[in-house]
Amino acid sequence: MIRVLIADDHPLVRQGLRSVIDTADDMEVAGEAGDGRHAVRLSVEQQPDVIIMDLQLPELHGIDATAQINVQVPAAAVLVLTMFDDDATVFAAVQAGALGYLIKGADGADILAAIRAAAAGQPVFGAALAARLRSWFATPPTNGDLFPELTARERDILDLLAAGLSNAEIGQRLHLSPKTIANNISAILTKLHLTQRSQAIVRARDAGLGRPR
Repeated sequence: MIRVLIADDHPLVRQGLRSVIDTADDMEVAGEAGDGRHAVRLSVEQQPDVIIMDLQLPELHGIDATAQINVQVPAAAVLVLTMFDDDATVFAAVQAGALGYLIKGADGADILAAIRAAAAGQPVFGAALAARLRSWFATPPTNGDLFPELTARERDILDLLAAGLSNAEIGQRLHLSPKTIANNISAILTKLHLTQRSQAIVRARDAGLGRPR
């Protein structure tokens, strides 16, 4: 029996997913969560096989919740079900450990098939998303392609942030006020779905930013 945890902040969506899952003889709902922190906590408590994860969750973003679940419940497969299909969000979810990614509006049969595939350890992506992922990984990104959700100024600030510079030092380098730097860093964290400066530094360094000039 495949045990499924549903994480979505809309009760009607959770109800609809539960109704779909209830039609299958080989799966059951192990629990429901209306926010990201609850999703992580329930995943640890219930040890489900698959977590259906919305991304725009209160308390803790779905991508951050996915990353925590990937560490704390590594045997569970996270299947993202969201309205967002932009490259930055898809790649961030995959980097966080999501095994599958579906767009809301998928019919019940597709959702059940995706749950079964995820439970078996098989990546699940729609045809269009799979093609984009193959193309992206086949062509290593240049610095200009890194973090496409950021503006050129935000990428420069992230680069200097990863190099270990303080807000004042970044401001001096770019001839901007510390307040402007702080506002840009807040925007960077929001766009990258991060909550801490240190997380942005790690993400940037993993991407090759912050190297000595």
